[in-house]
Amino acid sequence: MIIKYIGHSCFKIQDKIDSENINLVIDPFDDSVNLKMPTLETNLVLISHDHHDHNNIKKIKGNPLIINSPGEYDTKGVMIEGIDSFHDNKNGDERGKNTIFRIEMNDLSIAHLGDLGHILTAQHLDRLGIIDILLIPIGGIYTIDFKQAIEIINQIEPRIIIPMHYKINDKEGAQELDSLEKFTKELGLEVQEEEKLKIKKKELPIDEMELIVLKI
Repeated sequence: MIIKYIGHSCFKIQDKIDSENINLVIDPFDDSVNLKMPTLETNLVLISHDHHDHNNIKKIKGNPLIINSPGEYDTKGVMIEGIDSFHDNKNGDERGKNTIFRIEMNDLSIAHLGDLGHILTAQHLDRLGIIDILLIPIGGIYTIDFKQAIEIINQIEPRIIIPMHYKINDKEGAQELDSLEKFTKELGLEVQEEEKLKIKKKELPIDEMELIVLKI
């Protein structure tokens, strides 16, 4: 499996299942983010919520299956569960609903939390189960902040943590987002910077969590 960070909350995940190449894109963004969203050809697109910086399917080529709501999906050997959550800590009254995605590919489990705005409930944790790789927002304002992100990491206890939705550069639209440095300092794990994460189930860390920062 190869995980590439496109920016904001967008990732591209590639793998091969039964000799078929799988390309999955999550939360493609628009120009308001002030990052370049490339045109991507893909089989599957996951949209956590219907905001312009997460649902730019115009940048997607091909004829992909688009999943943008809670539920259970089984397609091309990929198991996907969309889990109801909220974009704020007021039951969606401020920013509406958000879908957490649990993705199972080749025995690896990935959780993408979208624009989660609150701490997870026992029901969320039960549905997520064991998570190998956690894609988690840390920037605050529109999502959980870096301290809440650490609390959720302790709830889930993934093997690998990949942060997202934080201040990338001075030109990014959401200037008030927290920086990556605030999160990494508070979390206290060694930072591993990678262009992309290439991993198999047997290569997961066993004794400790790893923090991997993917470059754009």
